[in-house]
Amino acid sequence: MPSLRTRFHRACRGTVGLTLGGLIALAEMVLVVVLTPVHAVPAARPGIEGLGRKLVELNRRRLVTYLNFDDLLCVRPTWPRTQSYLVRRMVVGLIGAAILGLVAIGSGAAVIMTSQVVAGRPVGGGEESNTWAEIVAIAVMGMVLLFGAVWGLIGVTILDRSLADQYLGPTEEELLRRRVSQLAITRAGVVEAINDERRRIERDLHDGVQQRLVALGLLLGRARRATEPERAEELLRQAHEESQQALRDLREVTWRVYPTALDEGGLHTALEGVAERSSVPVSLRYGLGERLDLPTETVAYFVASEAVTNALKHGAPSRIEIGVLAEEGGIVVVVRDDGCGGADPVGSGLSGLASRVAAADGVFTVDSPVGGPTVVRAWLPVLVTV
Repeated sequence: MPSLRTRFHRACRGTVGLTLGGLIALAEMVLVVVLTPVHAVPAARPGIEGLGRKLVELNRRRLVTYLNFDDLLCVRPTWPRTQSYLVRRMVVGLIGAAILGLVAIGSGAAVIMTSQVVAGRPVGGGEESNTWAEIVAIAVMGMVLLFGAVWGLIGVTILDRSLADQYLGPTEEELLRRRVSQLAITRAGVVEAINDERRRIERDLHDGVQQRLVALGLLLGRARRATEPERAEELLRQAHEESQQALRDLREVTWRVYPTALDEGGLHTALEGVAERSSVPVSLRYGLGERLDLPTETVAYFVASEAVTNALKHGAPSRIEIGVLAEEGGIVVVVRDDGCGGADPVGSGLSGLASRVAAADGVFTVDSPVGGPTVVRAWLPVLVTV
């Protein structure tokens, strides 16, 4: 729940926003009443439409700055939508200005009446002194009027935002265009991420497992050619250790391709495996009550696993924390390490994770100032309630 200070700050910002809205309404009235009829003249259209766009832009900035409007919803409307918006916005702005004017007049009257009561003079400047009942009645009436004015300003704010949603927000065609563009970008990112993953798997197999197997073959060959039993036994011991390490490397590669623990035990079990295989202490906080759909679990797993791998490879952390918690409409995966920071969000590893998350209609962020800590956060929508 917001604190009293936060509410007061919001109220002050809202008051400033409504005051600016009242001033802008005067310019809107000039445009609507005086200039709009002239719009029929072809030579005057560019100037009038340009003024309309400037007024819309002023309202957009006012709404975003003072009335918590989402700037991403704003688009450049056509002239018919601009005209419809400004006509309605003018009325709302003038109503807000009128209420603010009444509040200012009432506040001034309240200050004057209070000073008269304190000084012992009759309220209103009469000759007869007021009784306490009359003073209380005046105070109650003032509070009622103030209450009505506050709710009137709240109503004006709601109307102001609603008009912006209706006329400045994207149309269905614009939403569809944005969605198609987003899907095209996401698809390209997913293809690139898959190619990067294939190249990484090839490098891991070539530089890791393959080299281990070559070394194993050399050790076994030397053991076969050894004439001394002690030397042959030592080479066989080394070959056995090399084979065990090759198995561990191969298991690590397969885990990074797709962990079977996801199918067997779910996301929680798979992340416990990530924590156990880490070379530094990893704490896991898992707050989901039910299993997710498999695609979401897969993305969440790779976000946590790759974030841990990147931290170990580049951040030199002493401790890593993994959190998987429910959030409104989805889940959030947070990986935090106390390493040196400075992670590059557009690097191959993190950009690949961003592509995975974007493909699932999620939101991916990285906060990694130089000196640390690094916080990787991914919000993912889910198909089941958690």
